[in-house]
Amino acid sequence: MQISGAIALVTGTNRGIGRQFATQLVERGAKKVYATARTPESIDIPGVETLRVDVTDLASIEAAAAVAGDVTLLVNNAGISTGTDLVGGDLDAIRRELDTNFYGTLHMVRAFAPTLAHNGGGAILNVLSALSWFAYPGAGAYAAAKAASWNLTNSIRLELAPRGTLVTGLHLGAADTDMMADYDGPKVSPAEVVRAALDGIEAGRFEVVVDEWSEHVKASLARDPGEFYGEAAHPTA
Repeated sequence: MQISGAIALVTGTNRGIGRQFATQLVERGAKKVYATARTPESIDIPGVETLRVDVTDLASIEAAAAVAGDVTLLVNNAGISTGTDLVGGDLDAIRRELDTNFYGTLHMVRAFAPTLAHNGGGAILNVLSALSWFAYPGAGAYAAAKAASWNLTNSIRLELAPRGTLVTGLHLGAADTDMMADYDGPKVSPAEVVRAALDGIEAGRFEVVVDEWSEHVKASLARDPGEFYGEAAHPTA
């Protein structure tokens, strides 16, 4: 799939990686870019068409699908992180993460898959995370939601292949966004993330792993988890 001439819809474009997706899509010659957010009035990206989409609100998704019937590329970027653990954390916060990061992505795919097929197949990009493949204290809900979204991505890839739709998963570690503002470690720039993602779509790749940390985590899945988690996972009682 070529970005030039594509008609794209991106969720969560009012800041961070989503904003960078909309910006680079315009710069790379997309014919039209629907930039969406829960508050579309907060979007100030030149050259886009704004739509209201709350991925936890089916009515707003269906309304967007009715308007954007020409879409050939869907970028599922919208997401939240509440910093909630699974055992002792607030259940409502856990449900919010799943509703946004997993069910929100699924609702978007179900709404736009027929549109993509009608327009020749197109592509879907799901913004995932290195936390699709590991967990740490304070991110249990986010990790669980992203792990579920990883296999959602694998599943819909198989379901949509007969319709000619490419499905790509994007994995990254810490990015220099508002969501990671309190993190002091190395961060990849949103611009670098998006360049890698769009290059991957044009190359027809099923998966784009942006940084060395994500590559390290993915490689660890083939080994005993004790090697990755070490003493942190051993009972102390």
